[in-house]
Amino acid sequence: MNARLRRLYADYQQIRNDFTGHPYVDVQPIRGNPPEAYRVAYHVKGLELDERSNRPRIRTEHVASIYLHRDYPREKPKCVLETPIFHPNFGSYICIDDYWAAGETLADVIIQIGQMIQYQSYNPKSPLNAVAARWATQNDDLFPIGNADLYQPDLDIDLVEGATGGEREEDIQIELL
Repeated sequence: MNARLRRLYADYQQIRNDFTGHPYVDVQPIRGNPPEAYRVAYHVKGLELDERSNRPRIRTEHVASIYLHRDYPREKPKCVLETPIFHPNFGSYICIDDYWAAGETLADVIIQIGQMIQYQSYNPKSPLNAVAARWATQNDDLFPIGNADLYQPDLDIDLVEGATGGEREEDIQIELL
């Protein structure tokens, strides 16, 4: 198996581990074995432009397509938001240049896009949408729009010894951090 296929397979395994049952992100592979294209649904607050009032309004459902092309991971994946959004770094594609490095995983990219949608991160100095960049600069006191933490909590597992009826019994206690 070549390096690209190993990386695609590793990304797929991590996606299954990190996003199965996630409360805010639903990731579905749509092409390839291992997958090289994904549909990602985000259930977080972002903005879209209301065409009637020409003002931003809250939108809570967003869908992105991510394609892991032949040059991935040396080059960033192709990311496109399929639903309307009002954000400086979204246009005909999603600008992840500020965050991309070959060591970033697909899970990292998915989290980063979700943070961008919520205006937890944005860069008005490198805009794909100049109107949204100008608006964001003038209204930065409104951010973030959403506060969903997209990282799954780690499990904290403690082994506790207890005694019942003279016998020792181990109980496992699991807490979400």
